[in-house]
Amino acid sequence: MLGSMLGETLKEQGGEPLFRAVESVRTLAKAARSGDTQAGQALQALLSEADLPTLRDIARSFSLFLGLSNIAESHHRIRRRRRRLQEPDATPQPGSCDETFGRLLSQGHTTEEIFQAIVDSEIDLVFTAHPTQSTRRTLLQKHARIAWLLQERDWPDQTPLERELVHARLRTEVEACWLTDELRHTRPTPIDEVMSGLVLFEQTLWNTVPQFLRELDRALRHHTGKALPLDCAPIRFGTWMGGDRDGNPFVTAGVTEEAVALGRWMAADLYLKSITELRDQLSMAECSDELRARVGEAGEPYRAHLREVAERLQATRDAQDNCLAALRQANRTPIAISAEPYSRVEDLREDIHICWRSLRETGAVWQADGAVTDLLRRISTFGLSLARLDIREDSAMHTEAMTAITESLGLGRYVEWSETDRRAFLLRELASTRSVVPRKRPPGDAFSRVAATLEVIAKLPRETLGSYIISMASNVSDVLCVLLFQREFGVDLPVVPLFETESDLEHAGEVMDTLFSTDEYKAGIEGRQQVMLGYSDSAKDAGRLAASWALYKAQEALAETCARHDVKLTLFHGRGGTVGRGGGPTYLAIRSQPPGSVGGRIRVTIQGEMVDSTFGLPGLALRNLEVYATATLDATLAPPRGPTEGWRELMERLATQSAASFRDVVHRNPMFVPYFRSATPEPELGRLNIGSRPARRKAGGGVASLRAIPWVFAWNQTRLLLPGWLGTGESLRTALDSPDRETLIEMARSWPFLESTLDLVRMVLAKSLPDVSERYDELLVPDDLRQIGDDLRRRLQNTVDAVREVIGQTELLAGNPTLRRSIEVRNPYVDPLNLIQAELLKRVRAEATEDVWDALLTSVHGVAAGMRNTG
Repeated sequence: MLGSMLGETLKEQGGEPLFRAVESVRTLAKAARSGDTQAGQALQALLSEADLPTLRDIARSFSLFLGLSNIAESHHRIRRRRRRLQEPDATPQPGSCDETFGRLLSQGHTTEEIFQAIVDSEIDLVFTAHPTQSTRRTLLQKHARIAWLLQERDWPDQTPLERELVHARLRTEVEACWLTDELRHTRPTPIDEVMSGLVLFEQTLWNTVPQFLRELDRALRHHTGKALPLDCAPIRFGTWMGGDRDGNPFVTAGVTEEAVALGRWMAADLYLKSITELRDQLSMAECSDELRARVGEAGEPYRAHLREVAERLQATRDAQDNCLAALRQANRTPIAISAEPYSRVEDLREDIHICWRSLRETGAVWQADGAVTDLLRRISTFGLSLARLDIREDSAMHTEAMTAITESLGLGRYVEWSETDRRAFLLRELASTRSVVPRKRPPGDAFSRVAATLEVIAKLPRETLGSYIISMASNVSDVLCVLLFQREFGVDLPVVPLFETESDLEHAGEVMDTLFSTDEYKAGIEGRQQVMLGYSDSAKDAGRLAASWALYKAQEALAETCARHDVKLTLFHGRGGTVGRGGGPTYLAIRSQPPGSVGGRIRVTIQGEMVDSTFGLPGLALRNLEVYATATLDATLAPPRGPTEGWRELMERLATQSAASFRDVVHRNPMFVPYFRSATPEPELGRLNIGSRPARRKAGGGVASLRAIPWVFAWNQTRLLLPGWLGTGESLRTALDSPDRETLIEMARSWPFLESTLDLVRMVLAKSLPDVSERYDELLVPDDLRQIGDDLRRRLQNTVDAVREVIGQTELLAGNPTLRRSIEVRNPYVDPLNLIQAELLKRVRAEATEDVWDALLTSVHGVAAGMRNTG
């Protein structure tokens, strides 16, 4: 239906010639993908001869079609879930509360174990502004309206006129999508990203979270006989938007302060709207003595009390308005604050809880258990800022800042000291009461940047902040350095090392063991430690298979170390959307963690395009919240089996060979980077304006200096998807051709870690199309580099063959027909975009006019929509 509407829109807005051109391309692409070589040649000829306006309009048409297809797929998933829930005798959906609770009970777990595990759950979903969302926010909002209209269209009791109106509104939105410029012509600022994140809370999570908690409460009552406590918030939210300064010079101390103020403003505004609705509902005259003592003789005690709550929330919002005006240096008179703003979430919770107690005491149980309960659960989940803001900075920045201090003190250059000397200096200063920062501030941008950040953190409300994350952490001194800086500036945030490379992951357990054995450190953590694991850079360093094993071992080591030191561990998983950056199905990812590594506590980044694809629509958000809760419960009470010693030894050999093969291609071949930059749109991706931070940590350089996102993004565009599979095939083939063959096959069948790892590799391989990547080589790659592309495509086919042999199936996605069908349906619509993109890359590199750029970037958006992820 949406496709037909798009066709009608193309005729109306672009004319019959455009519609016929799009139909010709579509017909040829479908025939070519079915094996018709003549159709493929005709398609290439048609697109290579087309003029620029035609190419751009064709690219826009296919891009919009794929965007509409994504909406339809999401709607179908939501509709399928709802229909299952409507059937009383239907088998519960895997990963649902009913399915998980019922299965755990059948396995022998008690109702008390399940209840307590849910109550004790600490699941943090952390939204980040990683530059992988290529679709403009304007279009995403139109997509959300289309999704809502599709849901409205399914309502069974519509009159013919109502159905006609829904159809007309859908046509209106599709037309608006076509008439809207899909390109960002300016790079978003960090504050733009903050605002984008807050929209998610306003439009989706504010209403979805209490709905999810009602479902969790219902399932708990049904299976355990116990209700979810009112103050229980198994899932909370964090954000990096406005706090992640790693490699982003535009995230300043002022940006961080403004981000916190915006979050508090939005929270106050949403609470104020909820209170207004509650005042309309609670018109009762009878109340408890406790509430009567507060409101006096008011005839409508709840309304009288909530009016005071509303006044305080208004004051809270006004105070943030004044703060924002001051930060932006707005020339206006501050708003007069007429009531006491809320500064503690406990005060707001108590002001609502007194209403709940009064309603229950006076017999108005339905009133108490309705909107009042929902509001109390929102307060427990969102606090006064919706999401806690993490601060992230590169360890190199701290090292440079500390070097400025030691040079000012005449102690030499900290950056040149050994790890032993650094550690001794930091421990000595931590044990001392004197300040290490000289009265005359040290010179240099690094110290100024670190100091400004910490000074702002020190004055912000503690409950608005999460953790202080050190990216590229590798040594004990990286953590102690931040600890010393925090002490100097009066900051007390949990310090979280982020281990990213294969080597750093290998030594993560040792680093934490040393820290826990250090009194100055152990005394300050109160028996709790958060450690972040980097999925992106480890895969770029060693390849996906080796990185997965390094991450698995790091989690084992960290869990063992924390248990030995009696420290509660929370692992923070820095996953992206693609397999090359640690992405994959949520339930599978959590359930395949090492035994004992979850323990009811987990943090996960939700990055870029995954924010909208998992939480952008209420139905999707509801399902994903449920899956995070049940997967964490499952991994806690019924952890997967660990590897036998024989499996572990073979996995070590697989990872070693996989990493060696990956590095031989990516890091050791001097011709690889020139090939990569010729055969993919990586050099052009900076023009997309999809994030506020630069694509490279440092100017120039090769793969090592490139951030993981554009690295993965570029390979996804050419459909080779190299980061998700390179190195895997060689290691599997060696094992298959050795006495390890049967052991490998058994591991892939019986060990959840390897099973899930290969499942993701299978998905990547099924999406990879060597013939598409070959077209890029034909048009873009110099003759002396062509052999690299040929070699990569041979490796891809060898990997496909090896994986098929391991799983014992000729079809990669035999066990997932839904995904296989989705890929097959999409390919003929993505293929033309790739052909257009390759042609436009050739043109833009020859003559980079703005019109060519716009057409090229349109093709990039289209391929991203077709692949359903970017980086």
